[in-house]
This record gives sequence, C-alpha cells and structure tokens, in this order.
Amino acid sequence: MSKLFAYGHATHPQWPMAAALVLAQLRAAMAKPDHVSAPNLGLIYITDHYAVHAQDILDHLSAQLPEVVDWSGTVGVGIAANNVEYFDEPAVAVMLCQLPSEQYRVFSGVAPLPVADRFQAHTALVHADPGQPDLADLVAEMAQRTSGHYLFGGLSASRSAQVQFAQSAHGHVRGQGAAGGVFAGGLSGVAFGPGVPLISRVTQGCQPVSPERVITACDGHVVLELDGQPALQILLADLGITLDEPQPALAKVRRTLVGLRAAAQASDVQRRAGQFGQDTWVRHIIGLDPARQALALAQSTEVGMRLSFCERNTAAARADLVRICAEIREEVEAARLPLEAAQAMQAPPLLSEPHLARGMAGAIYVSCSGRGGPHFGGPSAELQIVRRALGDVPLIGFFAAGEIAESHIYGYTGVLTVFAASA
Repeated sequence: MSKLFAYGHATHPQWPMAAALVLAQLRAAMAKPDHVSAPNLGLIYITDHYAVHAQDILDHLSAQLPEVVDWSGTVGVGIAANNVEYFDEPAVAVMLCQLPSEQYRVFSGVAPLPVADRFQAHTALVHADPGQPDLADLVAEMAQRTSGHYLFGGLSASRSAQVQFAQSAHGHVRGQGAAGGVFAGGLSGVAFGPGVPLISRVTQGCQPVSPERVITACDGHVVLELDGQPALQILLADLGITLDEPQPALAKVRRTLVGLRAAAQASDVQRRAGQFGQDTWVRHIIGLDPARQALALAQSTEVGMRLSFCERNTAAARADLVRICAEIREEVEAARLPLEAAQAMQAPPLLSEPHLARGMAGAIYVSCSGRGGPHFGGPSAELQIVRRALGDVPLIGFFAAGEIAESHIYGYTGVLTVFAASA
C-alpha cells in the first residue's frame, strides 16, 4: 500500500448522476502516478435517500469498475468524505483500495468467514444492523475471531431500508448464491490480515459532569444504588436539581447521559482529567423510578460497574478529535521520518491549512449521527477538523446508529481508522 487510495463522492437527486460524478473522480485519481491503478476492494457508503436503489448502485459500479472484485459498505443518515458531510440529501461516497488478495476477505451473514481457512483475520471493518438481536454478543464474538481482537465500524442508520453491501469474487466466500451483494440483518464487512497495517482510535463526544460512582445494586437495565446510596438521589445531587421543580429537573435529565465502564477495567485505565477513555460506553437515561429511587438506562448493568453522568460538549469533542488525529499522525509518520522531524511533530497540529498526510494510503471515519453537523459548529465542521488535524488523506465514512471499536458498541463517538502506507 505505497500509493494513495482513490475516492470520490457526490450528491444528486438521481443516483445515476451521482454515480457518474463519483466514477469520474475515481478514474481521474487512478490516472495519477501516486494513486492506485489496479484496485480490487471497493468501500461504498450511501445516505438513506438512496437505500431503495442500493442494488442498482452496486450493480452499476461493479459493471463500470470490473477490476474491483470485492465490495463492502452500508447506509447512514449521513455520509462523510475528506472535508465534507452529506446529511438529509441523496449522496454516495466510494473508496477504491489496492490490497494483497490474500490479506483480506469480505464477509456477510449469508457468507460468513470460513472457520477452516488459510486466511487469518487480524482485524475487521464491521457494518451491523441495529435491529439484530443480541448484537453486542455478535460483535464481541466477531472480535474474538480476529487475532488482534479489534473491530472498527458502525451500525447502519436509515429512516428507510437498512442495507449492507457485501460482494466478493473470492472463491473462499461461499453461500452468496443468487444474492446480489445487498443484504439486511446481521454483520458484514471486511476482515484484514496482519499484512494490512491499520491504526485506529476512538474519540468521545461527551464530558463527565459528576464524580465516577460504583454501581452497588442493579436489576438489568435499572440502577438501584450508586456508592451504596439510592441512585435517583445521587443523580439529583450530582446535577443540582430537585423533583420539587419537575420541569427544569426533567429538562436537565433529558440532556444528561451516563458513561459506563466495566468493573474489570475500572482500576486499570489512565485517562485525561475531565475526559472519557476508550473503555467508556455512553448511554441514554431512559427513565426514572421514584418508587425504587432508581434509574433506567439503555444498557444492561452489573454490580461493580463504574458510572459517571455526562453531557455532550462541543469544545471537549473538538479537542479530543484533534488529539486522536495527532496520535495517529505521530504513529504513522514517526516510523517514516528522521528522529528530529518526528520529535517536531509531537507539537499540537496547526489548524490552518491542511498538509499532505505522509504514510497514509486512506482512512475510514465512522461518527455518531448525533455528533455531525451543528454539534461541531456548522455543516461539515467535524470532517473539516479531521482534515486539518490528520492531513489531506483519501477518506470516506458514515454517520452511524452506534459505533464499533475493539469489541464494543459505542455511542456519541467517532472511530477513525487509517490504512498506513508501506514505508
């Protein structure tokens, strides 16, 4: 992967016009000497305006790009590309990758990864149906099937059909039958071998507004006690509200979320003051139970888990997004630059003109549908931050109903993954 991946993106009321614009961008990129010229893997993301045309779009792209034998992708309420976001409009983004054929496999619910195969998955890009039962268990199981125990991706997000793209010409993937490469339900994506160097980071979009508490009594999704005290009383005290004034109290609760950490991770993880780490899952408060003085959460809980109340915070989200971009840049570029240059890059990145991203062939960014747009200050603001902080790198992605990183499903996060170019 010594060359840049080709990518294109467009919006148009008619999908054939958008596809034509994307194809023109892809062909122009592949004609450049520093870009891939013989791609074999295509990643495709569409907004839900195009969901009903998913099969037609895939068939058209496959016919126009016969050298691309494998495809993967999904639908989002918004999609992303380098420096731009598409929300509430019909749009498509495509990236063409050139990878060793023995170093990746496309999989889906009807064509899962074979158990007995020479290919050994090290990590995987995963797209998932949010309505799939036991989804968290499926994601955790999939992570265990990779030697790196690390997944990245997200849950499809659509106001119409939930579709996933998974088409493969590898003889190793069987079971697709007459299916045309567009599916619903389960998991799909691309598994990568150890020969595909990837660097991934998670950025949180929320900031804790209370001390971290220990769940000392719970019943499934209902938290009964925190630090040995009734959970509802702790919530009211931490937020500085009272049920004697129900309207402002409920308004404050609706703006409040919870950050949860597993008990086994609680004493092992170092984090920056006032920020959540990658081990934290942000979830909604879905109800109050005054009779039991309890809280109902959109997540099953266990005694010993840690809980912090939090709120979405634009400034914290921007700073943390810049941080992960800087970390990825340092890790990728330090291996390719002289020591003096690498040390100079440890300074915070300048948010002025974007620079050429050295050592990166391409990137995928999956962000929460609740983060995009105005949350970062304006249209396309989140992807503009990524471009200025990470560099001018081929990038596509989508805005998800939940983000996947490592072996967990997150919320209100961004997952940025870079394909590192060969030194």
